[in-house]
Amino acid sequence: MAQWNKNSQSYLTNGTTLFEAVMIADKDGNILNTAGSASNIPIANGGVTGYSHINKFGYRSTLATSGFETIWDGAASNYTYQTVGTATATSDAALSADDTKEVNIQGLDENYNEVSETITIGGGASTAQFSRVFRAIMVSDNNDGNVTITTTGTVAYIQADAAQTLMAVYTIPAGKTGYLLKLHGNVDKNQDAIFRLVSRDFGTTVFNVKGQFGVFANSFDYDYPVPLVFSEKTDIEVRADAGNSMGGGALFDIILVNN
Repeated sequence: MAQWNKNSQSYLTNGTTLFEAVMIADKDGNILNTAGSASNIPIANGGVTGYSHINKFGYRSTLATSGFETIWDGAASNYTYQTVGTATATSDAALSADDTKEVNIQGLDENYNEVSETITIGGGASTAQFSRVFRAIMVSDNNDGNVTITTTGTVAYIQADAAQTLMAVYTIPAGKTGYLLKLHGNVDKNQDAIFRLVSRDFGTTVFNVKGQFGVFANSFDYDYPVPLVFSEKTDIEVRADAGNSMGGGALFDIILVNN
């Protein structure tokens, strides 16, 4: 390989002063100036064109005990993916204490492109159409009551005083490929549970198991030395089945790369 010497400002010739060069570059040949996990810092700060990151985390106060169900803070059942619709937000706070507060809805539009919009609790619907909602965050103030985000059905839920959803649910946006690097799960009692990472390809109805991990009174962490690859519009969840009544959580990290 021809090598450039910055001191002489010329290519090395005649095999002199040979050395081995190891570099990390993105898909367009841009050299990253870090290595190992630190090489993800330029992605986090938006410094690598075409790359981004999503961290998804969820918690369920009572894990399912008779089959695997989604880890999220909504209904005690599997997450239900709704059809395309505008989003509204309501709260069960006494005396409408949350009305007029703002919440930012994050998800995918009718074409599965990333979209977000801030709407008012107890107010009108969003102008954006949502095919998926994977996060909602209180903007102007904390929420006194439980906030429900609805499109054609319930798509997100913010517990009182949490100010953000807790849902281990995500869908890869259109035009991107997701590379899953990290998976974590935990329980909050001295009991056993089994966690599953599952995904569903676009246009299909079946969620396939991509990883299964058992725990007893503790947590598991798995770093994928070779990331799991998910194509655009793939739905991804973490589900759990517990031996006894208890709460538990899960998280995963995905690097998104433009196709």
